[in-house]
Amino acid sequence: MKIVTLKNKSKVNEIVGIHMESFRGFFLTFLGKGFLTQLYKGFIEDENSGLLIAVEDDRIVGFLAYTGDLSSFYKYLLKRHFISFAWYAGIAFIRKPKILFRLIRAFSYSESAKRKDKYVELSSIGILPELEGKGIGSKLINGLKSKVDIGKYQYIKLETDAEDNEVANYFYKKNRFVLDHEYMTHEGRKMNEYRYYL
Repeated sequence: MKIVTLKNKSKVNEIVGIHMESFRGFFLTFLGKGFLTQLYKGFIEDENSGLLIAVEDDRIVGFLAYTGDLSSFYKYLLKRHFISFAWYAGIAFIRKPKILFRLIRAFSYSESAKRKDKYVELSSIGILPELEGKGIGSKLINGLKSKVDIGKYQYIKLETDAEDNEVANYFYKKNRFVLDHEYMTHEGRKMNEYRYYL
């Protein structure tokens, strides 16, 4: 197995497929394949972001999406792909109108993501469900750790559900992430923010 940076946008459909299998029932998954395709292409296009992939027998079996400037990344996405995102968000709204305020918050996230600290955001990590528990996620995280410029950034940050999510929380602690704090989302989800200090 090898961990490499994905440069080929034609492979994004494989990333989207893994996301759809790994994150059933999540908000981004509900927004659909078209929305996710634009999102993950953005990680390839943006100069401060990237997509790491785990490849085994010429097949992508896992991925990790990250960015070195979350606020700028979301601004870039909206500037470059606003019409596409608005289209897919509109379709999702028609299917489920009560998500309106969550969509509005998502489209204004670039401002709320601003921080004074210099950090890398681990935005998403997904593994094919049948291959979970085989160390692929840890290899992807180690790949990210080796890429981060320790002279430029203070830590790697990620957020995950605090409740009914024992496997993920154990996984991040095992990979030496430290729980920094808990917070509650507007939807009432209790979240953990983890950091790996460089």
